[in-house]
Amino acid sequence: MTREQFDDLAVGDVVQVDPAHDERFGACFLVVTELKSWGVQGYVRVPGEGDAYYRVEYAHVHPIGKAEWIHERHQA
Repeated sequence: MTREQFDDLAVGDVVQVDPAHDERFGACFLVVTELKSWGVQGYVRVPGEGDAYYRVEYAHVHPIGKAEWIHERHQA
């Protein structure tokens, strides 16, 4: 996917990482904290561990929808 296909994407949205792109984060749901020209930055919540931060290009994510809850340290 390209940036143009993500025109409606915003901070707080959830994307899913393409499993073919990354063995560790593939298929994870990522809460977007920043939009970049090349892709997104965000976090994956790991129960009992905290947040795992991740950067990924638009070509390797798929939009899912809005997050109902966002960790307070990521709220504007």
